[in-house]
Amino acid sequence: MPKSPFVDFKAVKAAVSMEQVLQRYGLLEKFKRSGNGESLSGPCPIHKGSNPTQFRVSLTKNCWNCFSGCEGGNVLDFVAKMESVKLHAAALKLCEWFGLSTEQPGHRRAEGPAQPSPRVKPARRPATPQADDNTPNKPLGFRLENLDLHHPYLAERGLTQEAIAEFGLGYCSKGMMTGRIVIPIHNPDGQVVAYAGRWPSEPPGDTPKYKLPAGFRKSLELFNLDRAIKEPADHPFVIVEGFFDCIKLWQHGVRRVVALMGSTLSPAQEELIREHTNAHSRVIVILDEDDAGRAGRDHIVKHLARWMFVKVHVFADEGRQPEHLSAAEARQLCGGAS
Repeated sequence: MPKSPFVDFKAVKAAVSMEQVLQRYGLLEKFKRSGNGESLSGPCPIHKGSNPTQFRVSLTKNCWNCFSGCEGGNVLDFVAKMESVKLHAAALKLCEWFGLSTEQPGHRRAEGPAQPSPRVKPARRPATPQADDNTPNKPLGFRLENLDLHHPYLAERGLTQEAIAEFGLGYCSKGMMTGRIVIPIHNPDGQVVAYAGRWPSEPPGDTPKYKLPAGFRKSLELFNLDRAIKEPADHPFVIVEGFFDCIKLWQHGVRRVVALMGSTLSPAQEELIREHTNAHSRVIVILDEDDAGRAGRDHIVKHLARWMFVKVHVFADEGRQPEHLSAAEARQLCGGAS
Protein backbone atom coordinates (compact mmCIF):
# COMPACT_ATOMS: atom_id res chain seq x y z
CA MET A 1 0.00 0.00 0.00
CA PRO A 2 1.32 3.50 -0.78
CA LYS A 3 2.39 5.47 2.26
CA SER A 4 0.03 8.26 3.30
CA PRO A 5 1.43 11.76 2.72
CA PHE A 6 3.05 13.35 5.73
CA VAL A 7 1.23 16.35 7.17
CA ASP A 8 2.62 18.65 9.83
CA PHE A 9 -0.45 19.20 12.01
CA LYS A 10 1.13 22.15 13.85
CA ALA A 11 1.98 23.87 10.58
CA VAL A 12 -1.56 23.41 9.25
CA LYS A 13 -3.10 24.79 12.45
CA ALA A 14 -0.74 27.77 12.29
CA ALA A 15 -1.47 28.42 8.60
CA VAL A 16 -5.26 28.18 8.51
CA SER A 17 -7.69 30.08 10.71
CA MET A 18 -11.18 29.05 11.78
CA GLU A 19 -12.47 32.17 10.06
CA GLN A 20 -11.00 30.98 6.75
CA VAL A 21 -12.49 27.51 7.21
CA LEU A 22 -15.95 28.92 7.96
CA GLN A 23 -15.64 31.06 4.85
CA ARG A 24 -14.58 27.98 2.85
CA TYR A 25 -17.79 26.25 3.94
CA GLY A 26 -19.85 29.35 3.12
CA LEU A 27 -20.86 29.80 6.75
CA LEU A 28 -19.16 33.02 7.75
CA GLU A 29 -22.17 35.23 6.99
CA LYS A 30 -24.16 33.29 9.60
CA PHE A 31 -21.78 34.34 12.38
CA LYS A 32 -21.61 37.58 14.34
CA ARG A 33 -18.48 39.18 15.76
CA SER A 34 -18.15 40.08 19.41
CA GLY A 35 -15.47 40.85 22.00
CA ASN A 36 -13.88 43.68 19.96
CA GLY A 37 -13.87 41.45 16.92
CA GLU A 38 -11.89 38.68 18.64
CA SER A 39 -14.65 36.05 18.61
CA LEU A 40 -17.49 34.74 16.45
CA SER A 41 -20.78 33.18 17.46
CA GLY A 42 -23.48 31.44 15.47
CA PRO A 43 -25.48 28.24 15.00
CA CYS A 44 -23.46 25.02 15.15
CA PRO A 45 -22.70 23.80 11.60
CA ILE A 46 -21.69 20.36 12.85
CA HIS A 47 -25.05 19.24 14.22
CA LYS A 48 -26.97 21.77 12.10
CA GLY A 49 -28.25 23.74 15.07
CA SER A 50 -30.32 26.91 14.96
CA ASN A 51 -29.32 28.66 18.21
CA PRO A 52 -27.32 31.75 17.13
CA THR A 53 -25.04 31.61 20.21
CA GLN A 54 -24.41 27.88 20.66
CA PHE A 55 -21.21 27.76 18.59
CA ARG A 56 -18.32 30.05 19.57
CA VAL A 57 -15.02 30.70 17.82
CA SER A 58 -12.03 32.40 19.44
CA LEU A 59 -10.10 34.16 16.67
CA THR A 60 -7.13 34.88 18.95
CA LYS A 61 -6.78 31.24 20.06
CA ASN A 62 -7.99 29.82 16.72
CA CYS A 63 -10.30 27.31 18.39
CA TRP A 64 -14.05 26.55 18.60
CA ASN A 65 -16.57 25.20 21.05
CA CYS A 66 -20.13 23.95 20.71
CA PHE A 67 -22.29 24.23 23.83
CA SER A 68 -24.79 21.62 22.57
CA GLY A 69 -22.64 18.52 22.75
CA CYS A 70 -20.25 18.68 19.77
CA GLU A 71 -17.42 19.60 22.16
CA GLY A 72 -14.67 21.78 20.67
CA GLY A 73 -11.13 21.94 19.33
CA ASN A 74 -9.02 23.42 16.55
CA VAL A 75 -9.40 23.69 12.78
CA LEU A 76 -8.42 20.04 12.30
CA ASP A 77 -11.05 18.87 14.76
CA PHE A 78 -13.68 21.02 13.09
CA VAL A 79 -13.01 19.73 9.57
CA ALA A 80 -12.80 16.16 10.85
CA LYS A 81 -16.29 16.47 12.36
CA MET A 82 -17.73 18.32 9.37
CA GLU A 83 -16.39 15.74 6.92
CA SER A 84 -16.72 12.71 9.23
CA VAL A 85 -13.08 11.78 8.72
CA LYS A 86 -10.00 11.27 10.89
CA LEU A 87 -7.56 14.09 11.70
CA HIS A 88 -5.02 13.05 9.05
CA ALA A 89 -7.65 13.14 6.32
CA ALA A 90 -8.89 16.50 7.62
CA ALA A 91 -5.35 17.86 7.48
CA LEU A 92 -4.97 16.65 3.88
CA LYS A 93 -8.20 18.41 2.95
CA LEU A 94 -6.98 21.66 4.50
CA CYS A 95 -3.70 21.35 2.61
CA GLU A 96 -5.63 20.87 -0.62
CA TRP A 97 -8.07 23.70 0.03
CA PHE A 98 -5.47 26.25 1.13
CA GLY A 99 -2.51 25.29 -1.06
CA LEU A 100 -0.22 23.96 1.68
CA SER A 101 2.66 21.55 1.13
CA THR A 102 2.65 17.95 2.40
CA GLU A 103 6.37 17.27 1.94
CA GLN A 104 8.41 15.52 4.60
CA PRO A 105 10.49 17.71 6.93
CA GLY A 106 14.00 18.00 5.56
CA HIS A 107 12.77 17.53 1.99
CA ARG A 108 11.00 20.83 1.49
CA ARG A 109 11.92 22.81 -1.56
CA ALA A 110 12.51 26.49 -0.90
CA GLU A 111 10.51 28.96 -2.94
CA GLY A 112 12.80 30.85 -5.25
CA PRO A 113 16.52 30.52 -4.45
CA ALA A 114 17.87 27.79 -2.20
CA GLN A 115 17.74 28.51 1.50
CA PRO A 116 21.17 29.22 3.02
CA SER A 117 22.56 27.07 5.78
CA PRO A 118 22.07 28.41 9.30
CA ARG A 119 24.84 30.80 10.22
CA VAL A 120 26.70 30.93 13.50
CA LYS A 121 25.24 33.82 15.41
CA PRO A 122 27.41 36.20 17.40
CA ALA A 123 26.47 36.81 21.00
CA ARG A 124 23.52 39.16 21.20
CA ARG A 125 23.72 42.45 23.01
CA PRO A 126 21.32 42.72 25.92
CA ALA A 127 17.86 43.49 24.61
CA THR A 128 16.24 46.78 25.39
CA PRO A 129 13.59 46.20 28.07
CA GLN A 130 10.10 46.26 26.63
CA ALA A 131 6.63 45.06 27.42
CA ASP A 132 6.04 43.21 24.14
CA ASP A 133 6.42 39.45 23.80
CA ASN A 134 9.85 38.85 22.28
CA THR A 135 9.35 35.14 21.64
CA PRO A 136 10.86 34.61 18.15
CA ASN A 137 8.54 34.11 15.22
CA LYS A 138 8.58 30.39 14.43
CA PRO A 139 9.71 29.23 10.98
CA LEU A 140 6.78 28.00 8.91
CA GLY A 141 6.37 24.31 8.21
CA PHE A 142 4.73 24.93 4.84
CA ARG A 143 5.08 27.06 1.75
CA LEU A 144 2.56 28.69 -0.56
CA GLU A 145 2.66 27.06 -3.97
CA ASN A 146 1.46 27.64 -7.53
CA LEU A 147 1.99 31.40 -7.37
CA ASP A 148 1.58 33.46 -10.53
CA LEU A 149 4.97 35.11 -11.10
CA HIS A 150 3.70 37.06 -14.11
CA HIS A 151 0.77 38.92 -12.56
CA PRO A 152 0.41 42.39 -14.17
CA TYR A 153 0.70 44.15 -10.81
CA LEU A 154 4.31 43.02 -10.44
CA ALA A 155 5.16 44.65 -13.75
CA GLU A 156 3.23 47.76 -12.73
CA ARG A 157 5.56 48.08 -9.74
CA GLY A 158 8.51 47.95 -12.11
CA LEU A 159 9.88 44.62 -10.88
CA THR A 160 12.08 42.40 -13.01
CA GLN A 161 11.67 38.64 -13.23
CA GLU A 162 15.02 38.28 -11.48
CA ALA A 163 13.78 40.26 -8.47
CA ILE A 164 10.42 38.46 -8.48
CA ALA A 165 12.13 35.06 -8.42
CA GLU A 166 14.74 36.10 -5.85
CA PHE A 167 12.14 37.36 -3.38
CA GLY A 168 9.63 34.58 -4.08
CA LEU A 169 6.83 36.98 -5.06
CA GLY A 170 3.66 35.91 -6.82
CA TYR A 171 -0.10 36.20 -7.01
CA CYS A 172 -1.92 33.74 -4.77
CA SER A 173 -5.18 32.35 -6.19
CA LYS A 174 -5.75 29.73 -3.51
CA GLY A 175 -5.09 29.67 0.20
CA MET A 176 -4.79 32.03 3.12
CA MET A 177 -3.63 34.92 0.91
CA THR A 178 -6.11 34.43 -1.92
CA GLY A 179 -6.32 37.44 -4.21
CA ARG A 180 -3.08 38.99 -3.00
CA ILE A 181 0.55 39.29 -4.06
CA VAL A 182 2.44 37.27 -1.46
CA ILE A 183 5.80 38.33 -0.08
CA PRO A 184 7.79 35.79 1.98
CA ILE A 185 9.37 37.24 5.14
CA HIS A 186 12.54 35.51 6.35
CA ASN A 187 14.38 35.56 9.65
CA PRO A 188 18.15 36.26 9.67
CA ASP A 189 18.83 32.54 9.07
CA GLY A 190 16.84 32.61 5.84
CA GLN A 191 13.86 30.68 7.19
CA VAL A 192 10.37 31.84 6.14
CA VAL A 193 8.49 33.03 9.23
CA ALA A 194 5.47 34.63 7.52
CA TYR A 195 3.86 35.62 4.25
CA ALA A 196 2.66 39.16 3.76
CA GLY A 197 -0.15 39.71 1.27
CA ARG A 198 -0.49 42.89 -0.79
CA TRP A 199 -3.78 43.59 -2.53
CA PRO A 200 -3.04 44.37 -6.21
CA SER A 201 -3.72 48.06 -6.87
CA GLU A 202 -6.14 49.84 -4.53
CA PRO A 203 -8.25 47.48 -2.40
CA PRO A 204 -12.06 47.75 -2.44
CA GLY A 205 -14.03 49.17 0.48
CA ASP A 206 -12.53 48.49 3.89
CA THR A 207 -10.21 45.75 2.64
CA PRO A 208 -6.71 46.40 4.05
CA LYS A 209 -3.93 47.01 1.55
CA TYR A 210 -1.60 44.63 3.40
CA LYS A 211 -2.40 41.47 5.31
CA LEU A 212 -0.14 39.70 7.80
CA PRO A 213 -0.91 36.38 9.48
CA ALA A 214 -2.36 36.40 12.98
CA GLY A 215 0.29 36.04 15.64
CA PHE A 216 3.18 37.21 13.47
CA ARG A 217 5.18 40.01 15.12
CA LYS A 218 6.73 42.11 12.39
CA SER A 219 8.52 44.24 15.00
CA LEU A 220 10.88 41.29 15.58
CA GLU A 221 12.05 41.09 11.96
CA LEU A 222 13.79 43.20 9.34
CA PHE A 223 12.67 42.36 5.82
CA ASN A 224 15.60 41.22 3.62
CA LEU A 225 18.08 41.07 6.52
CA ASP A 226 19.00 37.50 5.55
CA ARG A 227 20.31 38.75 2.19
CA ALA A 228 21.70 42.07 3.42
CA ILE A 229 24.07 40.50 5.95
CA LYS A 230 25.78 38.53 3.17
CA GLU A 231 26.91 41.75 1.49
CA PRO A 232 30.32 43.32 2.23
CA ALA A 233 30.33 44.98 5.64
CA ASP A 234 31.90 48.14 4.25
CA HIS A 235 28.82 48.83 2.10
CA PRO A 236 26.27 51.25 3.57
CA PHE A 237 23.46 49.65 5.55
CA VAL A 238 20.27 51.14 4.09
CA ILE A 239 16.97 51.30 5.99
CA VAL A 240 13.63 51.85 4.22
CA GLU A 241 9.97 51.42 5.16
CA GLY A 242 8.25 49.06 2.79
CA PHE A 243 8.67 45.77 0.97
CA PHE A 244 8.67 47.31 -2.48
CA ASP A 245 11.06 50.11 -1.43
CA CYS A 246 13.48 47.40 -0.40
CA ILE A 247 12.98 45.18 -3.44
CA LYS A 248 13.36 48.07 -5.89
CA LEU A 249 16.62 49.22 -4.28
CA TRP A 250 17.89 45.63 -4.36
CA GLN A 251 16.95 45.52 -8.05
CA HIS A 252 18.95 48.70 -8.60
CA GLY A 253 22.05 47.07 -7.10
CA VAL A 254 21.69 48.35 -3.51
CA ARG A 255 21.82 44.94 -1.86
CA ARG A 256 22.59 45.79 1.77
CA VAL A 257 19.09 47.13 2.39
CA VAL A 258 16.36 46.22 4.88
CA ALA A 259 12.76 47.31 5.41
CA LEU A 260 11.13 48.06 8.76
CA MET A 261 7.71 47.03 7.37
CA GLY A 262 6.51 50.35 8.73
CA SER A 263 7.91 53.72 9.74
CA THR A 264 8.85 52.84 13.33
CA LEU A 265 12.07 51.22 14.51
CA SER A 266 11.29 48.74 17.30
CA PRO A 267 13.76 47.82 20.09
CA ALA A 268 14.13 44.34 18.61
CA GLN A 269 14.90 45.78 15.16
CA GLU A 270 17.44 48.15 16.71
CA GLU A 271 19.11 45.14 18.31
CA LEU A 272 19.23 43.31 14.98
CA ILE A 273 20.84 46.31 13.29
CA ARG A 274 23.44 46.65 16.03
CA GLU A 275 24.17 42.92 15.81
CA HIS A 276 25.12 43.28 12.14
CA THR A 277 26.89 46.65 12.22
CA ASN A 278 29.61 48.30 14.28
CA ALA A 279 31.03 51.72 15.11
CA HIS A 280 32.57 51.97 11.63
CA SER A 281 29.36 51.18 9.77
CA ARG A 282 27.50 53.72 7.66
CA VAL A 283 23.73 53.65 7.94
CA ILE A 284 21.54 55.47 5.43
CA VAL A 285 17.91 56.10 6.37
CA ILE A 286 15.50 56.66 3.45
CA LEU A 287 11.90 56.76 4.63
CA ASP A 288 8.81 58.08 2.89
CA GLU A 289 8.53 61.85 2.69
CA ASP A 290 5.42 62.23 4.84
CA ASP A 291 4.63 62.90 8.49
CA ALA A 292 5.07 59.28 9.55
CA GLY A 293 8.33 58.95 7.65
CA ARG A 294 9.78 62.16 9.09
CA ALA A 295 8.88 61.12 12.63
CA GLY A 296 10.30 57.66 11.99
CA ARG A 297 13.67 58.86 10.73
CA ASP A 298 14.05 61.26 13.67
CA HIS A 299 13.47 58.32 16.01
CA ILE A 300 15.97 56.14 14.13
CA VAL A 301 18.68 58.80 14.24
CA LYS A 302 18.12 59.33 17.95
CA HIS A 303 18.58 55.63 18.68
CA LEU A 304 21.26 54.54 16.19
CA ALA A 305 23.53 57.61 16.07
CA ARG A 306 24.88 56.64 19.50
CA TRP A 307 26.48 53.57 17.98
CA MET A 308 27.38 54.39 14.37
CA PHE A 309 27.33 57.02 11.63
CA VAL A 310 23.78 57.66 10.41
CA LYS A 311 22.91 59.62 7.30
CA VAL A 312 19.34 60.69 6.52
CA HIS A 313 18.05 61.31 3.02
CA VAL A 314 15.33 63.94 2.66
CA PHE A 315 13.27 63.96 -0.52
CA ALA A 316 12.56 67.34 -2.07
CA ASP A 317 8.94 66.45 -2.88
CA GLU A 318 6.19 65.48 -0.44
CA GLY A 319 5.06 61.89 -0.88
CA ARG A 320 8.24 60.62 -2.53
CA GLN A 321 9.34 57.12 -1.57
CA PRO A 322 12.55 55.09 -2.00
CA GLU A 323 10.96 52.93 -4.70
CA HIS A 324 10.56 56.09 -6.82
CA LEU A 325 14.35 56.42 -7.12
CA SER A 326 15.86 55.59 -10.48
CA ALA A 327 18.70 53.10 -10.66
CA ALA A 328 21.21 55.92 -11.09
CA GLU A 329 19.77 57.90 -8.17
CA ALA A 330 19.78 54.85 -5.93
CA ARG A 331 23.39 53.98 -6.70
CA GLN A 332 24.50 57.59 -6.25
CA LEU A 333 22.67 57.88 -2.94
CA CYS A 334 23.59 54.51 -1.48
CA GLY A 335 26.72 53.42 -3.26
CA GLY A 336 29.14 56.27 -2.64
CA ALA A 337 31.00 57.35 0.44
CA SER A 338 29.07 59.19 3.09
